[in-house]
Order: sequence, then structure tokens, then C-alpha cells
Amino acid sequence: MEFVHIPVLLEEVLEGLAIQPNGIYVDGTVGGAGHARAIAGQLTQGGRLIGLDRDPDAVRTASERLAPYPATVVHRNYDEMAQVLDELGISEVDGVLLDLGVSSYQLDEAARGFSYHNDAPLDMRMSQTGMTAEELVNTVEETELSRILYTYGEENFARSIARNIVRARAEKPIHTTLELAELVKQSVPLRVRRMKNPCKKTFQAIRIAVNGEFEHLEAGLQAAFSVLRPGGRLAVITFHSLEDRMVKRQFATWCQGCVCPPDFPQCVCGRTPQAKLITRKPLMPSETELLQNSRSRSAKLRVLERSR
Repeated sequence: MEFVHIPVLLEEVLEGLAIQPNGIYVDGTVGGAGHARAIAGQLTQGGRLIGLDRDPDAVRTASERLAPYPATVVHRNYDEMAQVLDELGISEVDGVLLDLGVSSYQLDEAARGFSYHNDAPLDMRMSQTGMTAEELVNTVEETELSRILYTYGEENFARSIARNIVRARAEKPIHTTLELAELVKQSVPLRVRRMKNPCKKTFQAIRIAVNGEFEHLEAGLQAAFSVLRPGGRLAVITFHSLEDRMVKRQFATWCQGCVCPPDFPQCVCGRTPQAKLITRKPLMPSETELLQNSRSRSAKLRVLERSR
């Protein structure tokens, strides 16, 4: 299957990053190089793009698609970008893009095990290494499984789903995506099944846990900010509320100044903002983009600029 990548909020990303033709930029989640090609195409005066991805399929595809451009693609996770840039002899950059979540290719390639619409081995590993979703589902204790579903998927029926998974695996291991999907459907009320496919939150939660996505996001935001030069910009696209909340909170911390109590006559903490928000509110896809790419519906873009 071709690695299809329709870049979400592309024009907004390019505008938010304020691309300079001689600048250095990092696409920390290069995927199919949709955003990366557009960025690299503007680097006409000695600029450079560094693309990172943990998925070897993405690295192969991006390397081919970015070959005509001033770009380097590296098989690493985005939370390692400071080390990667150091290895490349780059001390600071003009902009960083993080396009979070699972790619369309990963969802559509049934064998990767991300989708609950196709029968495939329970995998869900973005890096194609480490613990699989099958291992997690068949080994994690019920209380921990329930916590994962509730915390990472905001699943209201986490307890009943976890209980039924544990009961089912006691009889025989759960091997495939459709086996798991059927267990989820049996664990929620009929009214929920009638309204929508009830598997989305469970599959999201397990994927996040398998890939350590929130841990990587927390470390990745810090890494991205650390490599920005003053005036450099960080753009982050999120696809669900938990990711967006983490990004919003971290952006607010970097943009916060004095933290002295309001009754102090003058500042004694000496704290000044490290950054300023470029987007006061997240940017979301237009109606035109939604018609062209329905998967962009939940996307939110936040951008900040480093001050010091």
C-alpha cells in the first residue's frame, strides 16, 4: 500500500512557522512527508529540513520523497531531536513541527493492527518494535487495563470492557483486532452501539499505552523548545483532547511571566516569559478542508514563538 499522507492544516502550519528560505526546520513526525515537502520546498536559500520518525516505513517513504530537497531524514523518535541535531552539528533551529497521533497509512494498512474495521493481528506499534497491543491486552492486570482505557481513552465503560477482556483471555488469548472489537461491543450498552462504533476509545487508549505516546509528548515538547533559537517557532497539531490539553498547559507555562502573589507591591520572583503565543486559540480545519479530508476533523494547531 502506498504511504498516503494528506497534510492537515498545511497553509496554517506554513504561516505559523513563518518559513525563512535560509532557515533550519525540524519535522519531528515526518510520516509521508506531506508537511515536510511543503516546508522544504520553501528552503531555497541554503535552508535545511531535518525529518524524524519512529516508523521505519515512514522513514523509507520520506527519504524517497524528500530526496530532491535540502532535507535529511533520520529514524528516531521526536523526543530525541536534541541528540539528533547535536549529532548533525546543529545547535539551534528556526522552527519545529509536531504532527501527533497515528497516520492515515498506519490506519489504512490493516496488517499494522491499528484499525478496528479490518481483521489483523493486534500490533499497533508505530516503531514496529517492543510490546505489541496483543501482549498488553493478554497480560496486563484488570485494574491496570481499566486505568489505561479510562485515562488514555476517556472510556466511560472502562471497567466492564477490562473485565470482559480478562474473562475472555482466560479461555483463550485475544489475537486479532476484530476479536478485541467484538469484546468491546459486548461490554457497552446497546444504546451506545446504536449511536456509534464503541471501539474508538479503547483502540485509542491501547495504542497510546503501547507506544508510550504521552511520555514521548512530554519529553518531545521539552526537546523541541530546547532547540529553538530566540524567535524560533514551535507548531503542534493534536487530534484528541488529552494531547491538546498537554500542549496547551505546557505552552501556557512557557508563556507565563511573574508568579508573585497579586498582593505583592512589586515582583520578587524575577520570572519573565520564555515564549509568546502566536495562536491565542487553536486553529482548526476549514469546511473546505473537512470536505477534502474528513480525518482532519479533530485536528487543532497551536503555535508559539520562543522569546529567549
